[in-house]
Amino acid sequence: MSTTPTTRASDLLRRTLRGHAAGVTVITVPGPAGFTASSFTSVSLEPALVSFYLDAESSAAPAVLRAEHFAVHLLSTRHTALARTFARWAPDRFDAPGWTRHRLGPPLFTPAAGWLVARVELRQRIGDHWLIIGEPADAAPPDYTALAPATPLTHHNGSFAAATSLPT
Repeated sequence: MSTTPTTRASDLLRRTLRGHAAGVTVITVPGPAGFTASSFTSVSLEPALVSFYLDAESSAAPAVLRAEHFAVHLLSTRHTALARTFARWAPDRFDAPGWTRHRLGPPLFTPAAGWLVARVELRQRIGDHWLIIGEPADAAPPDYTALAPATPLTHHNGSFAAATSLPT
């Protein structure tokens, strides 16, 4: 579908990117505050940098903009309920078992498939979002050697989905 004079670029972008599967994370900062994000990605290996985007109108935005560190939780299909909880406003987001506080401040969900804590390096307003870039300071990578490794949680076509490896 191409752009017509009556098609807004934002509508075109939204409809097109529904077909792009993205990994699902929960990002947390001291406060506590947090949200579900599919915009998390690596930026650079040297220096090591990661990033995510946050809607400027998000209820978590003030806490994220004040934070010196953030935690990114890589989610598996076992964590779909957590992803849904953090995708909407809920006063009891951090009531589930498994939450602790990392020594650098952010809330940490230790049962996540993997996590990392990063120090904020850059906050940049871009359009209606904030770009946050951080340098990893601590991490617990997923265990890919496990007999039954976690199935990554993705977001595709407006729904949560499972990412599976294809045969080689």
